Amino acid sequence: MKRVFKESELILNDRGAVYHLNLLPNEIADTIITVGDPQRVKKVSQYFDTVDIKRKKREFKTHTGTLNGMRISVISTGIGSDNIDIVLNELDALVNIDLETRTEKDELKSLNFIRIGTSGGLREGIDIESFVVNTHAIGMDGLGSYYGEADESKKLGIHDSPLPLYTGEASQQLVETIGRRMIKGVGITAGGFYAPQGRSIRYRVDHDKFISNLSSLSVGKIDVTNMEMETAALYMLAKKLGHNAVSCNVILANRVTGIFSQMPGESVDRLIRSVLQELTHSMI
Repeated sequence: MKRVFKESELILNDRGAVYHLNLLPNEIADTIITVGDPQRVKKVSQYFDTVDIKRKKREFKTHTGTLNGMRISVISTGIGSDNIDIVLNELDALVNIDLETRTEKDELKSLNFIRIGTSGGLREGIDIESFVVNTHAIGMDGLGSYYGEADESKKLGIHDSPLPLYTGEASQQLVETIGRRMIKGVGITAGGFYAPQGRSIRYRVDHDKFISNLSSLSVGKIDVTNMEMETAALYMLAKKLGHNAVSCNVILANRVTGIFSQMPGESVDRLIRSVLQELTHSMI
């Protein structure tokens, strides 16, 4: 007998859409670009040939349309892995659960998730405004513990982490398709922007060796290159739910040299155009 998902577990709104995203199954594509900033959604969809669906609730904004014959959705997740938890689970529900009967479908669908994000470089040799595709990610945000991920702290050589660490891996096919011209590296996913990433402003946190310790890490033979707040959660949940994911980042800050980009908007736009060109073979 099929499991029935209770109303308190799979919440739908008054139009039958998933609660946080306010989306129905026919309003998303099988290829989904995720961005953090809701204002960045239009910066992606402006390059579409058509935009047929526009939805928004809270920080979750969605445009679905076509580019060069391919149907694509772009969705803002907001900041942090807690929001990735919401977005991935609700998008999976849209394609793999019958929302009327609240039961899992007999045939399950795999979605392709492509993150377009900004990040801080963790190695002196990674130039500002360069593009990095994360083949793997290390989660320092704690989300993996709720999904039964083993603590990878000792394996990674980190013995003083305040939270259990977990790892995630990108779809190799998406890495080679979308990120073939990018620097390949391992991303660190932090649970916040300031102290969790070794930053101190007015409240002093003793993180003098934090960046140097992270920059010496690797997964196999692939070095840690950058740090942000979503990728490990995206990779971990995509694998758990049977989807494919890749995270592409423009480096806006170098945490080793202390330099920040002088043209962040233009750099993000270059990354958007690069991803769309590789995805659809369109000249943008």
